[in-house]
Amino acid sequence: MKRREFIQTSTGLALTSAFITKKAHAYSYGEEFAQKKPRVGLIGTGWYGKSDLFRLIQVAPVEVVSLCDVDKNLLADCAEQVAGRQESKKTPRTYSDYRQMLKEKDLDIVLIATPDHWHALPMIEAAKAGADMYCQKPISVDVLEGKAMLDAARKYKRVVQIGTQRRSTPHLIEARENIVQAGKLGKVGLVEIYCYYHMRAKENPPDSTPPAYLDYEMWTGPAPMRPYDTLKHPRRWRAFMEYGNGIVGDMCVHMLDMARWMLNLGWPKRISSSGGILIDKASKANITDTQTATFDFPDYPIVWQHRSYGAPPDPKYPWGMTIYGEKGTLKASVMSYDFIPMDNKEQPIHKDVTYEFEQYPIDRTEKDLERHVAPAIRGHMRDLLRCIDNRSRPVADIEEGYISSASCILANNALKLGRSLTWDPNKHQVVGDAEANKLLKREYRKPWTHPAG
Repeated sequence: MKRREFIQTSTGLALTSAFITKKAHAYSYGEEFAQKKPRVGLIGTGWYGKSDLFRLIQVAPVEVVSLCDVDKNLLADCAEQVAGRQESKKTPRTYSDYRQMLKEKDLDIVLIATPDHWHALPMIEAAKAGADMYCQKPISVDVLEGKAMLDAARKYKRVVQIGTQRRSTPHLIEARENIVQAGKLGKVGLVEIYCYYHMRAKENPPDSTPPAYLDYEMWTGPAPMRPYDTLKHPRRWRAFMEYGNGIVGDMCVHMLDMARWMLNLGWPKRISSSGGILIDKASKANITDTQTATFDFPDYPIVWQHRSYGAPPDPKYPWGMTIYGEKGTLKASVMSYDFIPMDNKEQPIHKDVTYEFEQYPIDRTEKDLERHVAPAIRGHMRDLLRCIDNRSRPVADIEEGYISSASCILANNALKLGRSLTWDPNKHQVVGDAEANKLLKREYRKPWTHPAG
């Protein structure tokens, strides 16, 4: 099989277990790449850190040599699991401080799966250390963090894939090619994106002493110091705006990025938002339970809505995207897509998510794995590896991640200010709004220093 044919065939598809061999890797990524066995480090060994890392191990001849986490229990568990999964059976070195891990300068690839407030500084240090990267979305908590990350990637010539893996989801790749790019929608006039999951924390746990296995000072890092409670760690930190950007930063970024990718869109020119905490006023959570955001692009708007209560308008699509065109409508989500034509001569098209249980049977039993997302993560990892091999930009390059993440952050800023924001993508500023521009950069807790200066 020729290299070019192999890449074309494997894009968006699963490699069978028969191809997960050294020879197959050589065809995919080059002989030198396969022989070198890239050295990998992971920062953030919790839920999605392991999900990302284990998918990488499934598709590439890598050696995981370093793990870093401020939670000793998560770190030890991940180290044990990695030793059982990688070919060498070696247990990775473990660190509690990413700076010590990166000081070794012996990593080819670094995965970053920390809470959002800890994306920027490790990513920039990894770039300086000469590593290529896979960084979870959204890339940052404030806009100028994201710009500094993009600048670092370009300055140090690093390949950086962002975890907006809808761009590598097999059935969504098919929808993009066979519906959108094939012109079946006709002229598009409106895009709706939405999430109606009941995902906002409702608990109100008391403040307490951090557990002995957690370095809470380091966990907090550059974010404002709040008293510890069980909502913050593990996995519930998204309840607080101090560490992320709420449901907009978590769920909207995926759907906005998917819409931009499918429709070949850049920056929105204007962003507005409304909503707040309208229903659940008892929880400690300080993120909105109701929010609408409008992203005005040159030819049509993309409108986001989330509610953490009530029923979704379409139970089949509680989190997804609807593109309205003159010839038809496309509904798309992580689970399926549906094309509904306006003309009776066209046939409706439905496609469900692709699973790969025969090729990767461990997907059936792996704890906490989002099984429907595993093929997309593997596709995303393959794309990253190909781009590392040929030093090109991946499908979810950090610049795309910056645009989608910053747009969502700007929506939250528009809500906070109570007015629309017009964005200048060349100056990376809000046009004619000094107050809004102050919100582009949050204050870091000492001794940490914001990467934008």
